[in-house]
Amino acid sequence: MPASARDPLFDNAKMALVTLVVVGHSWTLLPHNAVDDHFYDFLYAWHVPAFVLVTGYLSQRFAWTRVRMWQLFRTVVVPYLIFETVLALFRIYVGGEQLADLFRDPHWPMWYLSALFFWRLLTPVFRPLPAGLLVAVVVSLVAGMYAGDTLDVARVLGLLPFFVMGLKATPERLELLRRRPAQVAAVLVMLGIFVMTTWTDSWASTEWLYYRSRYDEMGYADDLHALLTRALVLAVGTLGAWAFLALVPRVGGWFTRMGAFTLVVYLFHGFAVKGAEYAGYPGWTEHHAAVALAITTLAAVGLALLLAWEPVASRLQDLVDPLGFAERHVRHAVELTAAKDLVQPEVQAEVETVTAGEPAVR
Repeated sequence: MPASARDPLFDNAKMALVTLVVVGHSWTLLPHNAVDDHFYDFLYAWHVPAFVLVTGYLSQRFAWTRVRMWQLFRTVVVPYLIFETVLALFRIYVGGEQLADLFRDPHWPMWYLSALFFWRLLTPVFRPLPAGLLVAVVVSLVAGMYAGDTLDVARVLGLLPFFVMGLKATPERLELLRRRPAQVAAVLVMLGIFVMTTWTDSWASTEWLYYRSRYDEMGYADDLHALLTRALVLAVGTLGAWAFLALVPRVGGWFTRMGAFTLVVYLFHGFAVKGAEYAGYPGWTEHHAAVALAITTLAAVGLALLLAWEPVASRLQDLVDPLGFAERHVRHAVELTAAKDLVQPEVQAEVETVTAGEPAVR
């Protein structure tokens, strides 16, 4: 099956993953305690790698053509410029935050659009490359030594192996995940990661799961130790990403249809999360830690479903893709004009035929 086909597996995966993005960002409003931190580390150990892997699979058909480059500009660059600006204004004038290096250093959560832009451009290079995945792993390991904040290149290169895994995935390989042994193994992998992240700080730290910081910024003077830690984090992310795909249902339905609006969810949920922060919600969670995790999680899931609900998402989509909205309206106007031009001669001919047989009025 080509990557462009509408497979329920990937729409389900996309919607599940973007919902987990909203959940993960909402969990930043919770107090730091053993339970909340454990759930957070467990989620971030694999859900971002899984998101990037799915992105890679769905990018397989990208090429350096005029049409594809225009789509890249329209659906990635333009939303980045719009939402980097609007979200920054919201954070500055509503939240009173101080932000620097606008556009050059993508602000939460805009790093993904910056990364997607470069990953798509690299697609024609890595997809046919026989050892592309090995090269991507080496790049990720080395990037931790030198990559900086500009356009979040550290994350672009750090997460590159997962994107290339998606580029290299085939329907036949993915079909292996549907077998019962693979699904049983996936459950065991998830349980293993859950146990492992109980002691995240003993083998890495939460910061490693973001793929955004240089090794020296995290206090690693020993490059070998840092390289081994990055390799371990990559391995955990890989196992978790494939385990997730093995467990995603392939049935269609209302949840599947929401998978078409994941970018809407991704770009708009930040306003709600930041708004809750500015409204003082973290202060409430400090005093209600026992129930805050459940309430916050349910609210995050509800927010994701609301934003992906077709009556809401179809309207917000026009703000995410304003050039596409304009193109559709221009095309519609042209089609109406063309149809009118075709109909008018036919009507005129019919009138002339009818009137030709009528007697002249004296």
